[in-house]
Amino acid sequence: MVDKGAGVAPAEGKLGILLVGLGAVSTTLVAGVEAIKRGISEPVGSLTQMGTIRLGKRTDNKVPKIKDFVPLASLDDIVFGAWDIFTDNAFEAAMNAGVLDKDLLNQVSEQLASLKPMPAVFEQNYVKRLHGDNIKTGKNKMELAEQLIEDIAKFKSDNGCSRLVMLWAASTEIYIEEADCHASIESLEKAMYDNDPRIAPSMIYAYAALKSGVPFANGAPNLTVDIPAMVELADKTGQPICGKDFKTGQTLMKTILAPGLKSRMIGLDGWYSTNILGNRDGEVLDDPENFKSKEVSKLSVLEHIFQPEVYPELYKDFSHVVRINYYPPRGDNKEGWDNIDIFGWLGYKMQIKIDFLCRDSILAAPLALDLALFMDLAQRAGMKGVQEWLSFYFKAPQTAPGLYPEHDLFIQLMKLKNTLRHMMGEELITHLGLEYYD
Repeated sequence: MVDKGAGVAPAEGKLGILLVGLGAVSTTLVAGVEAIKRGISEPVGSLTQMGTIRLGKRTDNKVPKIKDFVPLASLDDIVFGAWDIFTDNAFEAAMNAGVLDKDLLNQVSEQLASLKPMPAVFEQNYVKRLHGDNIKTGKNKMELAEQLIEDIAKFKSDNGCSRLVMLWAASTEIYIEEADCHASIESLEKAMYDNDPRIAPSMIYAYAALKSGVPFANGAPNLTVDIPAMVELADKTGQPICGKDFKTGQTLMKTILAPGLKSRMIGLDGWYSTNILGNRDGEVLDDPENFKSKEVSKLSVLEHIFQPEVYPELYKDFSHVVRINYYPPRGDNKEGWDNIDIFGWLGYKMQIKIDFLCRDSILAAPLALDLALFMDLAQRAGMKGVQEWLSFYFKAPQTAPGLYPEHDLFIQLMKLKNTLRHMMGEELITHLGLEYYD
C-alpha cells in the first residue's frame, strides 16, 4: 500500500521567491511576510496560512489547517529576490508605494533594505507610462533571457536555495494576441533571436524561468505563458505554470455575487463597473493599449458564470461595461463601484449597488504568497504544465486548450481543496451527504 502523499517531496531547505517588479504588490508581500515571521501581524487573506480543509465525513471533525495537511514551505525558509526598472530597494519602494504605514515598515526596514532589485528586462512600447533606468541591454531577446537565466542561477547559489518560484507582479503590458511566433518552442526561440516585437518582456522572464527549472505564475493579464510555446516548454521541462491576473477587488466581488444570482435564477440586464485607482498600476492602465489587456481579463468573468447561451431568458445580451479611471489622490486605495440591474419573478426590475473601498495591494499580497507556496508544492508533487486548480486566484484562469475557464469562486475553492486531497491520497469530498441519511 502506498503512503498517503508519498508522491510529494518534502519542503526541505530554502525557497527563493523571485518577483518580477518591486512595486506596491511585491513590497507589501515582502514586508507582510517579514512582519508575520516576527509576530507583528497575522496572515489575513492567505489560504495557505489560515485556511482549513475538511477530511472525511462531517461527523469525523477532522479539519486541519492546510499548511499542516500538505508539506508547504515555511515562511521562515523563504528568501526574496526581485527585478525592477527602478533601483530603489524594497524599503524605499514600499515607502514610495504608500500602502503600509511607516511604523510597520520601520519594524522590518533592515530586511526590506537588503532586497535590492536586479536590472530588469523592459521594453518601453509595452508599458509606455513608466520610465526607469535599471534596465538590461542585449543584442536580442534571447540574450536578455540568457542574462535572466544567469541571474536566477546566481540568486539560487548566493542564497543557498534548494528551490525557486517566479511571480510576475509587474505592470500590465499592452494587449497582444497569440500569433505564429507563439505556436511552438522553436518558433518562440527564433522570434527571440530575431527580436520579434510580439515577444513581450513577460515572455522573456517566463522562458528564463522554465529553462531554469523554475515554476512561473502570472499575476497580470498579459498573454505571457498562455500560449502553446510556453505550455510546451513547461511540459518539456516538467514545470508548473499558471495565470492570469490576480483576482482582487471588483472581479473578486463579481465571482462571489454572480454565482449567487445565477443559482437563484435571477435575471441580469446589465452590470456597470468603474474603478478609481491612483497607484502605478492606475497610471499604466490609463494608457488605452494597457487597459485593453485588463478589460479583456475583467470582461470574461460574467459571460462564463452566467452562460447566456444556456439561459437566454435570463442572461442573453446583458450589458457589461468596465472602466478604470486614474485618479492620483486615491493612491493604492482603489474604489470599485458597481451598478447591477437585475430582474426577478414576472420580470420585475431591481438593482444592486456595490461600493468597494479596497486596498489593491493588501488584497493581492496574500494571493502572491499562496501562489508561490502552492506552485512550489505542485513542482514537488510532479505536477507540470497548466495548474487549473489555482484558478481561485485569477481573473482569467489559464486552462487546457479548448476548455472554458471556471470562474465561480466557490467551485474554484472546491477544486483547489479536492486537488490537495487527491495529492495527499485522501478521499475527495462531493458534498452529496447521502451517507448521513441511510
